[in-house]
Amino acid sequence: MHPFRAAVEKGDLAAVEAMLAENVLFTSPIVFKPYPGKAITAAILRGVTRVFEDFRYVREIDSADGRDHALVFEARVGDRQITGCDFLHFDEDGLIDDFMVMVRPLSAAQALAAAMGAQFDRIDQEAAGA
Repeated sequence: MHPFRAAVEKGDLAAVEAMLAENVLFTSPIVFKPYPGKAITAAILRGVTRVFEDFRYVREIDSADGRDHALVFEARVGDRQITGCDFLHFDEDGLIDDFMVMVRPLSAAQALAAAMGAQFDRIDQEAAGA
């Protein structure tokens, strides 16, 4: 099991944040423009933990060189079941420098957008305080 997956499944957000490179680029499944930087990425991930219910990884796919990982997950947002994938790329130091999330179906993505939108003032405050 990949250490990122293990940290997420334990709810160890400090360990997750420690795996992020300072220059990580987070690409949301909802927003067109990516979010650059560790502080905002960590704050978004904390927000997601407040929004997702019954989160679990169901599949892990690794590249031969160990620098790319795809982690398929299932969760619930309100009454919507969501399936998604975290695509992680690791830099030369073993830190996540690219983090892209994709989700389906559309109705679940819309529920996620609404739930995360309600979190975004708090996310901005957390990122600014980092």
